Amino acid sequence: MNPASLDLPVRSAVPALQHALEERRVAVLAAPPGTGKTTLVPLTLAGLVDGGRARRVLVAEPRRLAVRAAARRMAWLLGEPVGERVGFTVRGERRVGPRTVVEVVTTGVLLQRLQRDQELVGVDLVVLDECHERHLDADTALAFLLDVRAALRPELQLVCASATSDTAAWARLLRGEADGPAPVVEAHGVQHPVEVVWSPPPRPVRPPQGLRTDPALLEHVATTVLRALREREGDVLCFLPGAGEIARVAGLLGGPRNGSVDVLQLHGRADRAVQDAALTPGERRRVVLSTSVAESSLTVPGVRSVVDCGLSREPRTDHARGLAGLVTVRSSLATGRQRAGRAGREAPGAVYRCWAEAEDALARALPTPEIMQADLTSFALQAACWGAPGAQGLVLPDAPPAGAMAAAGTTLAALGAVDEAGRATARGARIARTGLHPRLGRALLDGAPLVGERQAAELVALLSEEPPRALGDDLATVRRTVRTANDPYASRWRDEVRRLRTTSRPDGGGARSHSGEPEESVRLSGGRGSEPGGPGAVGEAEAAGVMVGLAYPERLARARSARPQPAQGARERGAAYLMVSGTAAETAVGSGLAGAEWIAVAVADRPAGSPSARVQLAARTDEVTARLCAAPLLTDREEVHWAVPPGSRRGDVTARRVAALGAVELAAEPLPAPDPALLRAALLEGLAAEGVGTLLTWSAEASGLRERLAFLHRVLGDPWPAVDDRALLERAEDWLEPELTRARRRADLERIPTASALERLLPWASGAAGRLDELAPERITVPTGSRIRVDYSADQPVLAVKLQELFGWRTAPRLADGRVPLTIHLLSPAGRPAAVTADLASFWGEGYRAVRAELRGRYPRHPWPEDPATAEPTRRANPRK
Repeated sequence: MNPASLDLPVRSAVPALQHALEERRVAVLAAPPGTGKTTLVPLTLAGLVDGGRARRVLVAEPRRLAVRAAARRMAWLLGEPVGERVGFTVRGERRVGPRTVVEVVTTGVLLQRLQRDQELVGVDLVVLDECHERHLDADTALAFLLDVRAALRPELQLVCASATSDTAAWARLLRGEADGPAPVVEAHGVQHPVEVVWSPPPRPVRPPQGLRTDPALLEHVATTVLRALREREGDVLCFLPGAGEIARVAGLLGGPRNGSVDVLQLHGRADRAVQDAALTPGERRRVVLSTSVAESSLTVPGVRSVVDCGLSREPRTDHARGLAGLVTVRSSLATGRQRAGRAGREAPGAVYRCWAEAEDALARALPTPEIMQADLTSFALQAACWGAPGAQGLVLPDAPPAGAMAAAGTTLAALGAVDEAGRATARGARIARTGLHPRLGRALLDGAPLVGERQAAELVALLSEEPPRALGDDLATVRRTVRTANDPYASRWRDEVRRLRTTSRPDGGGARSHSGEPEESVRLSGGRGSEPGGPGAVGEAEAAGVMVGLAYPERLARARSARPQPAQGARERGAAYLMVSGTAAETAVGSGLAGAEWIAVAVADRPAGSPSARVQLAARTDEVTARLCAAPLLTDREEVHWAVPPGSRRGDVTARRVAALGAVELAAEPLPAPDPALLRAALLEGLAAEGVGTLLTWSAEASGLRERLAFLHRVLGDPWPAVDDRALLERAEDWLEPELTRARRRADLERIPTASALERLLPWASGAAGRLDELAPERITVPTGSRIRVDYSADQPVLAVKLQELFGWRTAPRLADGRVPLTIHLLSPAGRPAAVTADLASFWGEGYRAVRAELRGRYPRHPWPEDPATAEPTRRANPRK
């Protein structure tokens, strides 16, 4: 052991941490990256350094890359190979021995171990590292460990290690045996000054969409890296959102060796030799292109400059469309500080930020916890297997969103993983033990008897870690390529296949149904089947469709009818599909799936503003396989609705018997005798779509009555009914029956006598209906005896009458119990408007003179008396002389 290598900043804080654990058994450790919290602290707590009390320590890291790096570093500090006193376990790989006292695991492995052995027999202390990153597995593991301490093992010691000083929330969660928050121990590293260089792109770049990053931004990042190499000494650490962007920038920089500089790509998919090289000082200057893994989980030595592109990857779930995945987003301010700090760990440095300083005003302060935005199906199954359905009773840093938990519960119930109360079934427990997402666990267990153990394991391994996009979008083709490849992805894939082949074997008998009874044998198209572990009579292409269909039955999709050719200059588009979920989907131009009538979509995203999901990975399949995989979604229903035929504006009732797989229609035939209730609903749908005023036939009498009722409702309110389209639709049962129940099509609605139907809405019960003609008379008798119709179509009722018929009429009647004056449109002898007044007496005294002067010469045969208020009214002209 080299004593100098143990002289790390966190060493001075270890005594306080040990004291806190002795006193309270829980503690929070706040230590910046590079201080030794991930390596020296576990060794010291295990008694391997400084001769302290011997303990068996379990260290949980959020990433496999960090697990291997931490174990190698600790073993190196002890002068031993990995697997002696320090070991590690990740999914598919375990290197521990009988002398191992410090074991580093992923948080996912820790969850699996807790489900098998809730007491963690033999473990004295658990360190949850990088808890500030708020990964879902880490939050879940913390909740389970708090349960274990409270109910089973109060002596189990627990440390939450954070690279930030924001520790108050963790201290409150880890309340020890005494009251009050858990003790917080801080270690202060040597942080040198870091100069901030704002380096926005020279021209605007498009914001990220889904996983897509504007190539212009990546070109600018590469240019900024070269600038940092010119302006600063030492290595350059460049943060990018994902492996694709890393590869693109590496290409722009000229590949692995650029003159006197080595370009290294650090991410979870990188070759282990490259990962080791990135974490070891080099002989030449280096540019390390990294994902967020280097923010705090790993320490890259020799860094003097950081180039930050300002983007990160976060999970997102579209519950409405059943799509989940990673998206590229603007990094939080806290993430930016973490990244900048890597430049000042060993000496003064600089951070080049590839955005304008003003943009920070719009950025989030902290990254969003994964539990608030991820697909919670795996979390909900873990909680159910733990005995906490719906996560009830778990002590979590943040409660899971109710909507996401409801969606997860629905999915688990469909898989048979939970019962009606949300408790895990035996099938659910077996799915959880696969260590896969529940959808993939279901596909593995149910698919192995159908396509063979080997094929099932190979395909699920491809789905559990998405293959590089460069391999194409046809899963069967990707599988053939990966089988013969020798790259890091193919190596990990083979390891996972070996693990899954063991996992898929039934434990103690054949496959079981959701109820626990043996399942009936399911056979594929043409009666073909396969025995578990056998070679499989199902072809590779068909097997891919089966496995994806079992994992994502709602993403089975059928091609839509041929779309028209795009206009000249318009973007060429791929084939269009409709998923069983009802989501539209589209393949890329030149897709390997071209010509497929049915596909099973494994990976898809939906760009912002796009009506269709974009297919990234899928398998060809057929209707028989689709019916098998999505059998619970098969329906045979009577479909009666209102539809507008193509080329027409007039809708009518359409009645069909439809066989469908979710939203995908498989077959349809006319329905001669539809259910009356469905017919009635379709007719109401038509009234809502086209409007009561348009679809029904309105005679002059009916329109007049409707206008009078609308006037009274507006002026007097109750008991006079509202008669607008919405109100009439809501009260259709009150005024359109029994004609509506007897109707079968549009023509029947058009024959309804609307005038007599409207009378059913009059307030007969209160007796007010008898005052209709008094309050809003249809006609008014003028001095000549003529009965003139009142127009109620405007805001105020209007009486349009020839001026001579009103001679001697000093005051016009008021309507609605005298509340509304009658507006009079005075007409010339030819029936043309001459004047408008609501005060007839005032008109006779003032306005009449001007009208008389203008019209007397034009109509000399009609009387124009000096005093109209006392003159005789008339409908006739004077006789000719």
